Amino acid sequence: MSLHQYAYFGLFSRHTSAADMTSLLGITPDEVTVRGSRITEPAMVPVDHAWMVVCRDPGLRVDEQISRILDRLQPHTDRISDVTRLLASTGGGSVLNVVRYFNDTDQAQPGAADAPNLFGWHLDHKVLDFLSATGAELGVDEYDMTEDEDDR
Repeated sequence: MSLHQYAYFGLFSRHTSAADMTSLLGITPDEVTVRGSRITEPAMVPVDHAWMVVCRDPGLRVDEQISRILDRLQPHTDRISDVTRLLASTGGGSVLNVVRYFNDTDQAQPGAADAPNLFGWHLDHKVLDFLSATGAELGVDEYDMTEDEDDR
């Protein structure tokens, strides 16, 4: 079974822009989104502003991807916690999100038989302490990309 996955830590808000979050934190994000609307046509526009530090490195388990993100963010835990509290006062917050696509044949890697097992992962105390200190939620999105027989 082919698997494509990534993880990110993000701050989100309907009122505070990603540029303002960057200014408050003093940390440059890997990705940002700009708040728009909930209309999905012609293209989906985010409902929140978002500031994200992302790990998309292939061949790593989720916990390894999360560890790389935390290596970058842990020195800034106090500032992240302060900004999260500020954002939460207006309906925003922070999240550590894991996104996994199963049976993603478009992302299949050559030599997959030799690849490490990416299906198992865990969160250690270091990660849980960071989530608690920053008031972050944990989100896990998993998608089965198996083609329906009706689509063939």
